[in-house]
Formats: sequence, C-alpha cells, structure tokens
Amino acid sequence: MSQAIAVKYKETLVWRWARRSWRPAVMACRDCKREFQAWAQCPSVAMPAPKQLAESLAVLRLQTAGGVEEENDLEAPIFLLSTGWRAGSTLLQRILVTEPRLLLWGEPLGEMTVISRIAEMIGHSISPRNLQLWKDQPDPSSPGLSTSWVANLYPQSDDFRLALRGLFDRWLGEPARERGFARWGLKEVRFGATEATLLHWLYPNAKFVIISRHPYDSFRSLADARWDPVYYRYPDVCVDSAASFARHWNRIAVSWSELPAGFPSFHIKYEDLIGGKVDFRKLESWLGVEMKESVALSVSVGGTAKRNHLSWYERLIIAREAAEGMRALGYSR
Repeated sequence: MSQAIAVKYKETLVWRWARRSWRPAVMACRDCKREFQAWAQCPSVAMPAPKQLAESLAVLRLQTAGGVEEENDLEAPIFLLSTGWRAGSTLLQRILVTEPRLLLWGEPLGEMTVISRIAEMIGHSISPRNLQLWKDQPDPSSPGLSTSWVANLYPQSDDFRLALRGLFDRWLGEPARERGFARWGLKEVRFGATEATLLHWLYPNAKFVIISRHPYDSFRSLADARWDPVYYRYPDVCVDSAASFARHWNRIAVSWSELPAGFPSFHIKYEDLIGGKVDFRKLESWLGVEMKESVALSVSVGGTAKRNHLSWYERLIIAREAAEGMRALGYSR
C-alpha cells in the first residue's frame, strides 16, 4: 500500500510543478560551475606580436637577393579574417563569392593552424650568432667551398619566402585556377594580425577584409549551436567555454590595433552588415571585384542563437577576458 501511495504522490500537480521549477535552477547551477571551472583551467595561446614578426621579416630581407618585385607580382588574394566563430564571416564569404571570378576557401585545414605555426616559427627569428654566420658565409658557387667553413650554409632568404609561398600557391591558388577562378583567397576564424603580416609578406598585393562581432553575441550564437567541440588547434586547444572563446576573441581583436598604418585592410562590423550600413560599392572598388550582395543576403543560412541574452556568469567572464579587445574595436561591455 505504501508503494502505491508514493507513486500516486509523484504524479500530483505539486510534484510536477516542483520538478519543472527546480530543474532549470539545477541546470543553471551546473552550467555556472562548469564555466567557472573552465575559466580557472583555461589555457592561453601566445603568438608573436605583429611588430615582432615584422622585425624578424626585416632581418630576413637583409639576406635577400631581390626576390619577386611587387610591381611584377600579379597575385592579389583576398583574405577574409574574423574575430572567431559566429561573427558573420560565412555570410560575408558568400557575399564576396557572388563575384564569379573569385573563390574563397573556407577555413582550409584550419585546426592544423598551419599559417599560425609558420608565423610563430618566423617570429622567433634566428640567433644573432647564426645571423652573422649567414652574413659571412662563403659564396656557395665559389671554387674554394671545399676549403671553407660550410657548417652553416644557407640559401638566400628569397628562396625561403618563395618556397613558403609555393606551398600556398599549390595548395590554394592552383586548385582555384583549375576550377576556372581568376582570383582566390580564404576565410578563417583563427587568424589575427600576426598571421595577416605573414600573408602580406608572402603576397604583397593581398587584401584583408576583417569582420568582427560583439563577443557576447558571438559566444551566444556559438554556445546555442550545441556543435561538437570546436578547436583553435586540434587536439590541444579546444574552444568550449566562455573563457576560452573570450580569450581567442580578445587575442585576435587586440592584434588588429597593432598593425602599422597603411596596412591593406577593410574592417566590417557584423552589426553594420546586417543593419544595411556597409558600403559594398566602396568595398568592391577597393577589392577590384563586382559583388551582388542582394543574392547572398536573400537567403538565411546557419542561424543558431536561441537565447535572447547570456547568463550573468557568461557576461562576467567575457567582459573580463575580452575587455581590451572590446575597447580596441569599439564594443561596449
């Protein structure tokens, strides 16, 4: 009899009301705990500053024999770079490829962070000792090479640059041309100004379109998507919390303020993009393309945000971790 009474009690309206009332609170407490634990354990990604990389590239230029002259370089790729995920980069990518001559690859092998690792490698440069050995090395075509100090014998830095560029030409440029596209580029959510500095060294005529979105809204859209884990770099740097997202967003956002004046970039805010405030005629003139933005904007693809606002603890974490980048890009807390 007691068991039957218990079953009946659980089915009462009071029990059902209590279950519906407490469940969201329990889940909120669980999520809050998870976010604060993730914040405490969140790793930071360190990249050389754009200035540091530029200084290393200047060192390499000292060991050049001329290289590809910019005025004779016809390659002018377009790099669309975003402040992380869910910032409108795919929408802008679709707008740009309404130009029938242009193909923008989307985050090709992004989790490998190939370009970021190359930028980090070059940003650390070489030691003064080995740099001096490079300067003093004998001519590799000298007949006296067999009786000279050849333990350190390097090709010119032009060859290094062109070899790196050849990687991207073969990987991204030629496949685009094989498909009938005259121009190519890529969209990426992991690159900041350091990677842009490297790409500009490789492609002096490249153009960089930067898109940003308020980190609150970007993270809300990413979190509500309930995707499988996304990675800045697989498998060790996962972006699966407010803290990891905010640090990624902030690193990229701050980096853009460190570029030198005159760097070939065009900044678009997602808020202006969806608000109809972007001058597409100015953008296409600057890029040398012809776009039909109405075609891409007529279709909604990939919307994910379900909540109207973040929780208090998500806002707190992002406000703390992304404060510098928000100031740099003009976003309020």
